[in-house]
Amino acid sequence: MAGGFGSRFWPICSPERPKQFLDLLGNGRSMLQSTFKRFEAICPRENIYIVTNELYCNGVREQIKGLRPEQVLCEPSRRNTAPCIAYAASIIAAVNPEANIVVSPSDHAVFNEERFVADIEQALAISEKNDYIVTLGVRPTNPNTKYGYIQFAEEAALPGMDNFHRVVTFTEKPPIEVSRQFIASGEFFWNAGLFVWRLSTLRKAFETYLPAIGRDFFQITARTSSEELERIFSQCETISVDYGIMEKADNVFVQEASFGWSDVESWDTLYNSYPHDPEGNALVSGKVFAYDVKDSVVHLPAGMNVVLQGLDGYVVAGDCKTLLVCRRNREDLIVKFASDVEMAHLSADGE
Repeated sequence: MAGGFGSRFWPICSPERPKQFLDLLGNGRSMLQSTFKRFEAICPRENIYIVTNELYCNGVREQIKGLRPEQVLCEPSRRNTAPCIAYAASIIAAVNPEANIVVSPSDHAVFNEERFVADIEQALAISEKNDYIVTLGVRPTNPNTKYGYIQFAEEAALPGMDNFHRVVTFTEKPPIEVSRQFIASGEFFWNAGLFVWRLSTLRKAFETYLPAIGRDFFQITARTSSEELERIFSQCETISVDYGIMEKADNVFVQEASFGWSDVESWDTLYNSYPHDPEGNALVSGKVFAYDVKDSVVHLPAGMNVVLQGLDGYVVAGDCKTLLVCRRNREDLIVKFASDVEMAHLSADGE
């Protein structure tokens, strides 16, 4: 799934230059390229489908060379993850009605790729033999209010698999006090947004819990016209698969992930995901000369020299046009900053 644009990473991110196309982690690959590479270790590249907004279809093809046209599915409008998944599943059904499917975001960070492959292969082996919806859960390290939480039953759901449990509840982005209670109980994982299920299980879930989406989207084929596709998307409900299916279904199981993970959804989570220097700084990119700087994150163009002095807990980020210097604990203001800058440009253009 590669349709969002990550507004919290302004100014390096924009609707024209979305998060999944950026090298956020400074490893020389975009988030989308890193995700695609991980899945090439699990299945042939011709079995990987990318669903994105129609604005980004060319960008996907530029970043991932050699894809067949039908491997890049272009959504005419954003309707959240349930329609996105149903769209891809309908296209896959024509290729292999017995498919075993992994659904993954394109813009999350994985820190142990070998363990990632092993975990996904275990989940695929389970879903292949059972009518289960398998989700991957991450052991929480702090009461993060930006993640969804999965409550799991204590006993193992399958013999000999202590990392595999029946799901009790899904809770989407609870308040801080509730998050603390969840972590203290030891009964919750973070929801990593990774789902594994057979096509037949997926279709049955849509028919049961989201019948309108299932009815309309499972008629889509590679020959469906752009006009018909736009009509289907324009009329469908905007809903996540978490709300639409996971919270309602009784055959959902969670497998504890053994790989390091972050959804990298803000400057602060990027800071927490990146190795720190001795002063606690995450110097991701740019040629940085730091003096009396600590606990800060820096993400600038690779060839840019930047001299920083006296910063404690800041975000320093920018492209060739805009520089952001903001306290990490006030990144809630970034949307306002972006709006103010855009309005100023519009006013200047109007003059």
